[in-house]
Amino acid sequence: MTTIRKLAQGLALAFSLGCALGASSSAFAQNDKMTPIAIPAQPDAIVLGTGPLPGATVQESWHSQYGSVFARNVTVATLTPFLPDPAKASGAAVIVAPGGGFRTLSMNNEGWDVAKALADKGVAAFVLKYRLVQTPADMAGFERSMAQMFSGAAKPPVQRDPAVEYAPQIADARAAFALVRTRAKTWHVDPDRVGMVGFSAGAMLTLATALHAPDVKPAFIATIYGPLAPVTAPNDAPPLFVALAADDPLFGNGGFGLIDSWRGVKRPVEFHLYEQGGHGFGMYQKSTTSTGWFDDYARWLAMHGYLRPKR
Repeated sequence: MTTIRKLAQGLALAFSLGCALGASSSAFAQNDKMTPIAIPAQPDAIVLGTGPLPGATVQESWHSQYGSVFARNVTVATLTPFLPDPAKASGAAVIVAPGGGFRTLSMNNEGWDVAKALADKGVAAFVLKYRLVQTPADMAGFERSMAQMFSGAAKPPVQRDPAVEYAPQIADARAAFALVRTRAKTWHVDPDRVGMVGFSAGAMLTLATALHAPDVKPAFIATIYGPLAPVTAPNDAPPLFVALAADDPLFGNGGFGLIDSWRGVKRPVEFHLYEQGGHGFGMYQKSTTSTGWFDDYARWLAMHGYLRPKR
């Protein structure tokens, strides 16, 4: 089994287990059950035009868990804008990629809530609902498929590199950047100041977009509780912000190769290793210092000049 596949399986496990580690214990105790819900209205969502997921037979569905909502079986990618008050807009923008093991998307905790917080800082934010690996339509079938995958009973996949493994998702991210830049004037965005932030699987997508979609050229990127495996960083790699909890059950003991990769080509990188926080903490309010990741990220954006208009 490839490293990539192991990461994908670990990220899928994060959906069912790691998110609980990120939520408060009380929220987990009260809201751990996955409950199907109607697809919520998304009046501002814009279809990205990357087409339906090839070979998809199951249509999109949503459920609630941990006091949040999750999308599953996304077959058509969309982008939802969260624009700041024009009076304090900085002109910077961020594509927000929620996580969920490429099988679900944590739309509240790692999507809409993050975008709202960015817009409050004057940064235009755009939540990317990217296409996902297909899972059974019914919740019981979904849970069984996850259990089968974790048991190792599933057939090992063909070995692929990230550019192939995540080709649909990278295409969605590429289309998201193109849309924001095309409508930059309408949305009061500087097309040269568009970055990306991703969580867990979304962090993997963010990194893959920066490394395997060279035409995108994000101005800056951030990976929140994503893997820290070493990569081949380009000499013009964008400034990188990384946040991870040391007790993350998936990536807390994997070394710091990603950081070293950026430093190796002398590109800006900031790394926050919080003592506690688990996996999937996102915008959940906890007593651990990991809750402060967004404030740290905002200060990093400010340090690079993205919280004020370009001069």
